[in-house]
Amino acid sequence: MRVIVVGLGIQGKKRLRVAGGDAVGTVDPVNVDAQYRRVEDVPLAAYDAALVCTPDEPKFEILGHFLRHGKHVLVEKPLFAAEDAAIERLEAVARASDAVCYTAYNHRFEPHFLRMRDTIRSGELGRLYRCRMFYGNGTARLVRDSAWRDQGAGVLPDLGSHLLDTARFWFGDLGEAFRITSASCFENRAADNVVFASESPRPKLEFEMTLLSWRNNFTCDVFGENGTAHIRSLCKWGPSTFTKRLRVLPSGRPPEEAVTLVQDDPTWALEYEHFKSLCAARPAADLSNDLWLNRVLSRLGQDVVREATR
Repeated sequence: MRVIVVGLGIQGKKRLRVAGGDAVGTVDPVNVDAQYRRVEDVPLAAYDAALVCTPDEPKFEILGHFLRHGKHVLVEKPLFAAEDAAIERLEAVARASDAVCYTAYNHRFEPHFLRMRDTIRSGELGRLYRCRMFYGNGTARLVRDSAWRDQGAGVLPDLGSHLLDTARFWFGDLGEAFRITSASCFENRAADNVVFASESPRPKLEFEMTLLSWRNNFTCDVFGENGTAHIRSLCKWGPSTFTKRLRVLPSGRPPEEAVTLVQDDPTWALEYEHFKSLCAARPAADLSNDLWLNRVLSRLGQDVVREATR
């Protein structure tokens, strides 16, 4: 499969490395290393798919160009729009042209995220009571210095989209009842620390995301009637550990299984292979997950702006 990479920022350069010999061109309006300045300048016969790694604002126009011409696209998350109709139109165009439109959430390919999903699905934890996740970056200064990143709901759409997508990947339908419990602007103009929670019965969900964790970190704790499961860190920040503990009744120290990985981040390569398999199979475009995320995060984003500017 021949691909072009659109946007040669941090994510675009990662995608370009992973695509390797599949990459036949690059597009960026300002990066002098790019071969083309506009997507329209790339001959349509030269490629089969595009890896779109641009800021949010131009995404829909760029995606529309590719999909109208039957080109498959992988687009960096999140896929947000002012109105759901824009996402629905994009889905319709993709279906009409028999093209794949895939929004990249690479954490789904994190080994311990897959292990957590399988543990939850096995039922060995019993009824699930609660899940809490923390996602912390130390990038407050970098975000503050970026005009297009330090605005709106701040850290919420960037890291919150990962956490919500992960929860849906693990637990299935979550509904749309979430509320902001805390939103702060400690160093940035837009919120750099946000906490929000679900209002649905089980499992109760609580998410915290921040740009103020000077050592990047991810943690997750899932509590159930028969035991608990935990993740400490991601492979890219390793070591990354998955721990499962099974409950001892009426009380006592539980037996524990732990798996620790020390390895490079495998998610980018695994996701790219997944994308290529989709392009070969050509399933009908389905942007329902993007629509759900758009509704939930749009509403929460409005609450974050109000809370953070008090």
